[in-house]
Amino acid sequence: MEQGEVGRLLVASLHQSIADELPTRLEFYENWLRAEALRDGAIGLSALAAVLSFLRQEGAPYDRVTNRAGEYAADWSFSTLSGTRLAVLRLLPHSWRGRMALSVARRLVHQTFRKSFALSRLRRGEGTFDIRHSVFCSVREPATHPLCGYYAAAVTRLFALCAVNGTAISTECRGVGGTVCRVAVALDRSPRG
Repeated sequence: MEQGEVGRLLVASLHQSIADELPTRLEFYENWLRAEALRDGAIGLSALAAVLSFLRQEGAPYDRVTNRAGEYAADWSFSTLSGTRLAVLRLLPHSWRGRMALSVARRLVHQTFRKSFALSRLRRGEGTFDIRHSVFCSVREPATHPLCGYYAAAVTRLFALCAVNGTAISTECRGVGGTVCRVAVALDRSPRG
């Protein structure tokens, strides 16, 4: 496995969300999410797989941790946008701001895991956001519920940051036996307040 395959954005957002949602378990998870390895960009895929496997065994906290991690990743990705891009965003009509949010989300997916990428489609306020090679959904046995909450939460948060009334819900997941990880997106036609 190549160094840097697992993105720092994912590891940092998972670490922070575990600290928030499962503070008494943080020390356990830090066996794999070590700060020095994060700084060096040396978090491996096997370490990440171990963290995600143990998180799934936690039950309900899995969704809380991964959803919050997706929100953190969205916040941090949005904060890296240039001043020019932010100025343009403010001038765009509502539907184009939704497209820009999906553009940032596609970049976030690739920053999460280098082999991952996303395809998005948005037409008349509805569409899909498909993730290929989701690191969350590489499981040996099918899960009982979609494992792609990280991405749905990230897209929903990016809509909010781009002043778009929009939702993103995981509708299909490779982790439960689907052929693709798909997030359905929908935009309300009115801009955020």
